[in-house]
Amino acid sequence: MLSSSAKGVAGRLCLLLTLIRLLKGDQPGPAALKNLSLEELSQLEVITPSKEPVSAFQTASAIYVLTGEEIRRSGATSIPEALRLVPGVEVARIDSSDWSIGIRGFGSSLTRSVLVLIDGRTVYTPLFAGTNWDVQNTLMDDIDRIEVIRGPGGTIWGPNAVNGVINIITKNAKDTQGLEVSAGGGNELQGFVNFRYGGSNGNLSYRVYGMGFSQSPENHPPGQSFDDWRSAQGGFRIDWQGNQRDTFTLQGDIYDELAGKSVSATSYTPPYSQIVDSNALLSGGNILGRWKSVVSDNNDFQLQVYYDRTDRQAANFAEVRNTFDVDFLQRLRLPARQQVSWGLGARVDPVDDKVVVSGLQFVPNKRTDYLLTAFIQDEIKLLPERLSLTLGTKLLRTNFTTGIDLEPSVRLLWTPGGKQTMWAAFTHSERTPSDSEENFYLLGYIGTENGIPYFARFNPNPNFAPEQLNGYEIGYRRLVSKRLFVDVTGFYNHYHNLFSEDIIGAPYLESDPGPVHYLLPAQFGNGLYGYTKGAEIAPEWRPKDFWRLRGSYSYLHMNLGKSPYSEDVGTAPTIVGSSPQHQATAQSAFDLKKLQLDLTYRYVGALPGQSVPAYSTGDVRVAWRFNRQFEFSVAGRNLLQPWHYESGGDPLGLVGIKRSVYAKLTWRR
Repeated sequence: MLSSSAKGVAGRLCLLLTLIRLLKGDQPGPAALKNLSLEELSQLEVITPSKEPVSAFQTASAIYVLTGEEIRRSGATSIPEALRLVPGVEVARIDSSDWSIGIRGFGSSLTRSVLVLIDGRTVYTPLFAGTNWDVQNTLMDDIDRIEVIRGPGGTIWGPNAVNGVINIITKNAKDTQGLEVSAGGGNELQGFVNFRYGGSNGNLSYRVYGMGFSQSPENHPPGQSFDDWRSAQGGFRIDWQGNQRDTFTLQGDIYDELAGKSVSATSYTPPYSQIVDSNALLSGGNILGRWKSVVSDNNDFQLQVYYDRTDRQAANFAEVRNTFDVDFLQRLRLPARQQVSWGLGARVDPVDDKVVVSGLQFVPNKRTDYLLTAFIQDEIKLLPERLSLTLGTKLLRTNFTTGIDLEPSVRLLWTPGGKQTMWAAFTHSERTPSDSEENFYLLGYIGTENGIPYFARFNPNPNFAPEQLNGYEIGYRRLVSKRLFVDVTGFYNHYHNLFSEDIIGAPYLESDPGPVHYLLPAQFGNGLYGYTKGAEIAPEWRPKDFWRLRGSYSYLHMNLGKSPYSEDVGTAPTIVGSSPQHQATAQSAFDLKKLQLDLTYRYVGALPGQSVPAYSTGDVRVAWRFNRQFEFSVAGRNLLQPWHYESGGDPLGLVGIKRSVYAKLTWRR
């Protein structure tokens, strides 16, 4: 049964829908012209599948493009919130600043086994093998699109693109000219202000931006509201068209944050284990340069370099990481209906992990991680404009592995007509070990035994092997008519050498470090294996020029178990139970003269591994454009209940994600 507040929201939605029926004869306003037709959308060029522009419709991978206009109209204020609209992507909010995100299973707060990039810069960290979402912020209005590959992308992007790739691409500076200022706030997003200014001088375009916000804690028991969040960030981008063949990009960002975190701090001295609520100090910056050159009609290359600095100071650990990365790519079009792409890459990460508490430390705390890669890929046109075969492999070496590892891929694409595409693929991909598996001591307090403290400790495992995936995919896309588009994908993934938590011996007395205590020895191992299978469907229908309907449904079945030699303590059920089996989304977008109305409904299945029940909720955004300069909007999120649970992760229990409303005023000149 719906609560009285939910019934009130539903009633207001019905009133708005009635208004739309009365106004449906109106012509779309200026903002509606930004919406691409279905045919234009199907031919939208993407770069994530092959690092070169190619039509999304003619891609042999499960690619989904979330445009900047769709993000803006959803009312999303962060990248994780925008990713909720992508089929097959699991997004669950843990607290105010933390999210659990996964693709086709394995959702976690660090998005393990998913490679995340912003304008080609990898934000995946080898510290804990994932992405820190609390510092992946950008001006939402500057996002051109988010390209998401559901499924392995290691042949092109290298290790850790096992279950997918998320590529956030911002707009060219020439597309953000003039001044834009926006500000607003609400009950949860308490206040925010954004500004951007763009200009040009001949072939050179530039922009600068700044943003800041304050976020309130989510719903907690009295006295436990720890997760307030404040952030300030700024940056720039310069794009220069040197001539008809050369383009240059230079861009950078800098940020400083205070993010409330609740963490468990364990040490060998009393009180042994305690929950600490404190502000994590998060800061960093990056600068990236990219040169693209067309040597001839059959030869072009790209050179990219960047530097990224991360500084995280939390109550239980600290890290300063400096990343230096260089990547080269060349494409050669050969006479025999072939296109060969090859590339080289190198990344070096000097890192310093200072010891904050004795129960969590890296040994050695100062070290250097590195990654060396090379790849080659050959696209063969078996039948011009109809059938193509793509073969390729990535070669890689890291400080965590010995020898050279391969990530091969075979993809077949058939386009029997301009309105439909069928494709199939096999890919081998891997997640390389991380610092937390090979250099990590993690202490857990169990209790006391005969008055003596009793701990379990995970010790470094220098023999931790890469996690392996063999992925099989098949897909079909069809532009049924100018108003109806359908995209369907099925997959089967077989995994081995998956992460496990292994007991490696009997308890014993240990006196160093003191005081004397019982210790149960453990380590992170490769004791799990299994498979996932599922399907995703994403239709879109345009019943009228002013009305757009989109939907998606994802089904996931996971089956994991431990290998015969494994001493895993029971990790598999938690992993399987931390991803929903069913997810569904329905979106409706209206353009009525100067009024925009966007409605979103979401259903997410239960997470039994985290004691999170299934939930349904809805979002609404209403925007009124006064003129070309001013726009006022109100967005409501999670409106169908006062609060609900989405994911575990807080050491004190589940955090309720609150219903929220915010208003925004935007001025452009």
